[in-house]
Amino acid sequence: MPVAPPVLVETVRGQILEAQHRGHVVQVGADGAVEAALGDPGSLVPLRSCAKPFGLVAFVEAGAAEAFRVTAPELAIMAASHSGEDLHVRTIQGMLRRAGISQTLLGCGSDGAPLDRLTAIRLTRDGERPGPIRHMCSGQHASLLMLSKHAGWPLDDYWEAGHPSQVAFRLALARAFGVPPESMTTAVDSCGLLTYEFSLLEVARAFLLLADPAGVAADAQRRRLVPALTRIRDAMLAAPDLIGGSRERLDTALMKVSSGGFVAKGGAEALRGVAILSSVRGDRGAAGMALKIEDGDAGGRAAPAATVEALRQIGALGAEALRRLAPYHHPPAHDPSGRVIGETRPRFELAPISELR
Repeated sequence: MPVAPPVLVETVRGQILEAQHRGHVVQVGADGAVEAALGDPGSLVPLRSCAKPFGLVAFVEAGAAEAFRVTAPELAIMAASHSGEDLHVRTIQGMLRRAGISQTLLGCGSDGAPLDRLTAIRLTRDGERPGPIRHMCSGQHASLLMLSKHAGWPLDDYWEAGHPSQVAFRLALARAFGVPPESMTTAVDSCGLLTYEFSLLEVARAFLLLADPAGVAADAQRRRLVPALTRIRDAMLAAPDLIGGSRERLDTALMKVSSGGFVAKGGAEALRGVAILSSVRGDRGAAGMALKIEDGDAGGRAAPAATVEALRQIGALGAEALRRLAPYHHPPAHDPSGRVIGETRPRFELAPISELR
């Protein structure tokens, strides 16, 4: 019989256990070897938005960033899953305008946009219907439009799997993960682009590469990624509010409390990768972590709690950082009068492992 994944997080209401969330965590050290894990590091997951920083290499290597005078914040939002706040919209509008591309060409749709609750309330109050530019993936879609404009490719079908911009993205992703592009299993993401299947261990190693491109890239193919991937990493570190949002986004909160020590990037259905820079770990060098909640965490509580707890257990978060991250670490539930009536809390212990490769 298959073994159920371990429980990572539980939700309690008073003294009643209300829900349990099972999943997997794996953390690799600077050499790519597994240092800590729980569950199955070989569990297969679709990358979803965790792919964005790696596919963006195609845009940078093509020279499109220079051609369109792309700033670091603009590069950051191309790798982001933003909340659709006005800051995000203005950033994307600015770079599309400079490239001479209409935002009406964005093919990501507007389902679920904006993620930011206060922005959504304001738009509803004002009778404004959110467009695709407020979708969390509009920065990535803008990068593909701009890459296509730079290369002279058609713009109206840039999101099709066979389009040259999608082929370029796929090739960059394959190089970052160290696999032949034809071997990758694909599906279609909710924004219309392809997504790719990898093991959780491969995701952790990719985020290790993002943490320290120059130090980790061992083969010639990955060494060619170093300039572009370093530029993307540094852009993300410099603009955490553009990676998630100014309110209630764990990726942004993690990057802020670490003072440039993490690049965190979530994907749909409760997948998250964390690039842990050497500034956090000192002599132990950089690290990568990947985490997946099996049930997809529709309430958005379990994955943040497990992520913060996993980083705490490997010694990457201090007391002050944990205090600031408490709303994610132990998300409370409130009744209409504001009383705390429940809590989501992590319930696991990472196992130190050094044998897996």
